[in-house]
Amino acid sequence: MNSDELIRMANQIADFFKPYGHDDAVAGIAQHIRDFWDPRMRAGIADTLRKNADGLTDLAREGVEKAIAS
Repeated sequence: MNSDELIRMANQIADFFKPYGHDDAVAGIAQHIRDFWDPRMRAGIADTLRKNADGLTDLAREGVEKAIAS
């Protein structure tokens, strides 16, 4: 899966969780990525985050950072 697709998916997850409030949204995004993304997808988004994740919304970026930190 390419970076653009992973960014699109992470942003969609963030859009879903946005109404939950910031802290709950970040936790929900991270949990969703840990629960439903396979290891290759998690590695891909981590690599994208390190290289160039300009397309990620701020909320998505925070959720991804939390997901890959744990």
